[in-house]
Amino acid sequence: MTLSLDLLYTASALGRGNEETLENLAAGRAPGMAEIAGDIPGRPIWFGAVPGDLPEVAEPGWSTRTNRLLALAVESAREKLDALVARYGADRVGIVLGESNTGIDEAENFVDEWIDRGEKPDGLDFSMIELGTPALCLKKWLGTKGPAYVVSTACSSAAKAFGAARRLIERGVCDAVVTGGVDGRCRFAMNGFHALGALSEGRCRPLADDRDGINLGEGVALFAVEKGGEAGVFLRGVGECSDAYHATAPDPEGNGAEMSMRAALADAGMEPSDVDYVNLHGTGTVANDAMETKALDRVFAGVSPRPKSESTKSLTGHCLGAAGAVEAAICWLRVKSGACRAALSNSFAFGGSNASVVISA
Repeated sequence: MTLSLDLLYTASALGRGNEETLENLAAGRAPGMAEIAGDIPGRPIWFGAVPGDLPEVAEPGWSTRTNRLLALAVESAREKLDALVARYGADRVGIVLGESNTGIDEAENFVDEWIDRGEKPDGLDFSMIELGTPALCLKKWLGTKGPAYVVSTACSSAAKAFGAARRLIERGVCDAVVTGGVDGRCRFAMNGFHALGALSEGRCRPLADDRDGINLGEGVALFAVEKGGEAGVFLRGVGECSDAYHATAPDPEGNGAEMSMRAALADAGMEPSDVDYVNLHGTGTVANDAMETKALDRVFAGVSPRPKSESTKSLTGHCLGAAGAVEAAICWLRVKSGACRAALSNSFAFGGSNASVVISA
């Protein structure tokens, strides 16, 4: 089923809002990418932050950076969101978000303060670290009564959310779904990737011969998926697979990556030659980029000219659970602006959880 896909709002290190994101993308400019210190003991790292202040969240149990990023998107797209709910009815609009960190950063700060003070401080609500909290926040803020949940499969979370959103409509559960992803800055995640030896020593350089790792980032992107709609951009296909190769390492031959790309194209009813832009997962690690380019070579073998293929993570950082949505937003903006006809967005996660999304006019 081909569904209308409208990008309601996106924010990342590229900027705040659709227009600023597209303008900075074209210029290769990322105002939120900067070197930061203090999150990893004894080591500065590059990080992609959303520039500027974020709205406050009134509910104490939901006051996390992840939810404040979500609140930014809701405030900025409130008119379109309210119109969507009014058009279909509160009980016919669903919510599916990709996400991974929730309030882990706030919880870690709470524990640090507890240790420093020797007594339990106020301010932590355990709902902050429940994975489903951002979807429940959005449901309350929009007043919807349909399904509201989170997909959390590490770095493929938001890409897989598109498939989940479409299934809700295909099965008649919803007439429209607000989908996408959100993830805020998280010290725990930074230290985890540092422990794996996956962080770049400087600004990440995906696909470069001297690439040495990733930069992390944060971001949000919200879409409206519906049968009708006037965006002129469509969700054509979603491909998902689990190759289960390794807990953290990708299959060096890229078999899972190839499988998800082929599944997305088949789902869209398209040939590889129909695609003229690929947003790669392209993290900047030696292993990831090598396997993805092998898979790309097989999927697009014989296609001439080959589609433009790039990683945008040097401009956004790796936004983890939100990466698939932020990068789908880049694809959407390229299609909407006429820069390409059909775009393929790849997201590959720990444990071999892979997803590819096809977006076209």
